[in-house]
Amino acid sequence: MKLRRSERMVVISNYLINNPYKITSLSTFSEKYESAKSSISEDIAIIKKAFEESAIGKIDTITGANGGVIFTPTISEKEARLITEELSTSLSNSDRILPGGYIYLSDLLSTPEILRNIGRIIADAFKEEKIDVVMTVATKGVPLANAVANVLNVPFVIVRRDLKITEGSTVSVNYASGSSDRIEKMFLSKRSLKPNSKVLIVDDFLKGGGTISGMISLLKEFESTLVGVAVFADNNQQKHYQFDYKSLLHISKIDIDNQIIDVELGNLFNN
Repeated sequence: MKLRRSERMVVISNYLINNPYKITSLSTFSEKYESAKSSISEDIAIIKKAFEESAIGKIDTITGANGGVIFTPTISEKEARLITEELSTSLSNSDRILPGGYIYLSDLLSTPEILRNIGRIIADAFKEEKIDVVMTVATKGVPLANAVANVLNVPFVIVRRDLKITEGSTVSVNYASGSSDRIEKMFLSKRSLKPNSKVLIVDDFLKGGGTISGMISLLKEFESTLVGVAVFADNNQQKHYQFDYKSLLHISKIDIDNQIIDVELGNLFNN
């Protein structure tokens, strides 16, 4: 398919954006668009400059027999803060308070544009890490984990709190629920996670920390490594967890009696 330079740059840009963290050889573009490698290289140099100036992402060139170009999505701190501040305002509405000191998040975490932006922000925070898999627990964390995995271009796995026959053989661990102090059980299919995987855990809300601690225990059963933990919001009231985490939003106060929620930017924005 022979294209003019302007047309080539559009389709190459689209390809890179939809295939992040994937090495693609110049020969692939050269053969597909019937153009010399030198022309493709010039196209990519122009796209690289535009992407970096617009904070869309960076394009790196990998040399060698298996080399090519790889696109890493980014987001500017200014844009990330603006997006998160808007979410903070929305989350501060008093009608979001639920029994037990929880916050209603489902409307935010089911909106495609919000999910895409959260995925970009969390993925950018871990872009220097080598991540093989994103892990979450059913069910509210699933859309969020999917959004992050899409940006990182890796699979995501779902830990369940009940057995599903469609999961096949599973590994289970007991964990102490942070909200009720009860001992509960979670399951992960043996086929879901390969040994020695590097895993990013993503969840919607961090309060007691029991669920995330349970997922970390599961990683040990699969001989896999925790790369990091990211949550949409936390309600950490000076609690010390057994793990480090990054949060987009921090809920510093939930006053059920007076229907007040105080929301701040999370520690992901700490310099």
